[in-house]
Amino acid sequence: MAYLLHIFILINIYIIIAISLNLIAGYTGILSIAHAAFYGVGAYVVALLAVNFGTPFLFNLIAAMAVAGVVAAVVAFPSLRIHDDYLVIATFGFQMILFSIFNNWVSLTRGPLGIPGIPQPNLFGLVITSHVDFLILSALLALVVYLFARLLVNSPFGRVLKAVREDEIFAQSLGKNVIHYKILIFVIGGALAAIAGTLYAHYVTFIDPTSFTILESIFMISIVIVGGAGSLSGSVIGAAVLIIIPEALRFLGMPNAIAANMRQIIYGALLVIMMIFRPRGLVGEYELK
Repeated sequence: MAYLLHIFILINIYIIIAISLNLIAGYTGILSIAHAAFYGVGAYVVALLAVNFGTPFLFNLIAAMAVAGVVAAVVAFPSLRIHDDYLVIATFGFQMILFSIFNNWVSLTRGPLGIPGIPQPNLFGLVITSHVDFLILSALLALVVYLFARLLVNSPFGRVLKAVREDEIFAQSLGKNVIHYKILIFVIGGALAAIAGTLYAHYVTFIDPTSFTILESIFMISIVIVGGAGSLSGSVIGAAVLIIIPEALRFLGMPNAIAANMRQIIYGALLVIMMIFRPRGLVGEYELK
């Protein structure tokens, strides 16, 4: 039972991540490979505050979102003035820079040793300790993020984001400050990713740089692609599918010597098949290019 609850908690965490990235990549058409960095910033901020100062969960959450939003703005301001492949390379570079900071700023992040002993969250005197408690908390935060994102994409602001995605020059011709909108959605996406980082840090009670690598960013993009770019429900479905499939492959009964590699091969093959026959994702609005 605890194992199943663990899977559902992870799904909720990645739903938040997928929605935050979908706002950037799916609705605005900005392919970013730096999202794991914002996720990591959120996790490190709450870990440092909780471990060193014992600050409450809600304060840590707000602080993590604020810091991640500032970092996202720093990444966005120079990067979003370029386009296409150059933008991907720029976000890749920022991802590597932030990972290097996590890994090498030992006096702050403790480097490869990570930060252990992150306390369980305390909400209004209620300490979240059990898997059931974490499942409820993660589900509530995922629901709040989903509802906020739906409100955002259905607003005039969201319609401008879609216009930027479809034809940036046309959006500019209508008098829209495209760079302003891009930077703002990057900040919002980064701040929302920090919510997932907050949950992750408090849930596992230990973080280190290996959880926030470029491979993690690629996995996040895979969730958006499989679920469907430009679809909030696709973010939910994609997170569930890409978390459940690798876990389900554990029960194929393969020999231990080859099990891990075979799971990765099968998992990769399923993604390739998906991209060939359903490039828009399961419920996507358009192809992520």
